[in-house]
Amino acid sequence: MMTQILATLLPVFLIAGCGTLYGRYRTPDIRGLNTLNMELFVPMLVFAVLADREAPLTDYAGLALGATVVVLGSGLLLWPLTKWLRLEPKTFLPPMMFNNSGNMGIPLLVLAFGEAALPAAVVVFIVEMLLHFSVGLYMLSPHTPLWRLLRMPIVLASLAGLAVNLGGVPLPGWLLEALDMLGGVCIPLMLFALGVRMLDIDFSDWKTGLLGAVLCPLSGLVLAAPMILWLDLSGLQAAALWVFAALPPAVLNYLVAEQYRQEPHQVASLVLIGNLGSLVVMPVVLALVFQHVHPGVG
Repeated sequence: MMTQILATLLPVFLIAGCGTLYGRYRTPDIRGLNTLNMELFVPMLVFAVLADREAPLTDYAGLALGATVVVLGSGLLLWPLTKWLRLEPKTFLPPMMFNNSGNMGIPLLVLAFGEAALPAAVVVFIVEMLLHFSVGLYMLSPHTPLWRLLRMPIVLASLAGLAVNLGGVPLPGWLLEALDMLGGVCIPLMLFALGVRMLDIDFSDWKTGLLGAVLCPLSGLVLAAPMILWLDLSGLQAAALWVFAALPPAVLNYLVAEQYRQEPHQVASLVLIGNLGSLVVMPVVLALVFQHVHPGVG
């Protein structure tokens, strides 16, 4: 299992490292790359995942509710702490709430539990993405009208992908292939941009990054435990919620912070150190899941 976890996590750091190495000798337009990613590649990925996955989404209402509580509850649970420690909530809380359910969560669940875990992995990914680009963006810009949020490409892509999935609308293979190719650009581009940004990080913020690396999975797991009991989740759905709750901050938090100019240097530190911390957290969580949860037909 350690080999599988490393096989999932190490590419994240290798791609970011390439960005750091390139940025050391060149000065790429990171803001322009991030805008292109946010407005084209990420929406294509979201739509392709939601529209093409043959997941029985209606059978996973309990899991979706549990994931929603983990995301929103983490923010509520940690908000008083930001006041006590004099941290900026707009900077600290989103990375604690919105985790790496896409480029880490989905492959990790499939590696750990096989293809049978894919529907559950997709469901929690949907929940995280929709909340990130609704509640998360509202947190950064509370005066933004709702209609403006609904016009954002990522939100439109999420709604369209859900409509296609739930409506059973068949899409031609050539269209899905094109969407997959475009969407596939976004994750390595996000990681590459994060690596470039790391050159500008003030490492005096390492304490905040370390605090986030502990609190992000801890708050999620504290909330997941009662939800699994209350919703009577078992098998793959329980395993998926445990893993989802323990995931580190999503790289997308950095992308959003860059776009909204919300201390992207500090967010990059939270993301990087949080993902480094997952090398310790995820093996422990997976070992506990394997010991106490017996994934079957979820």
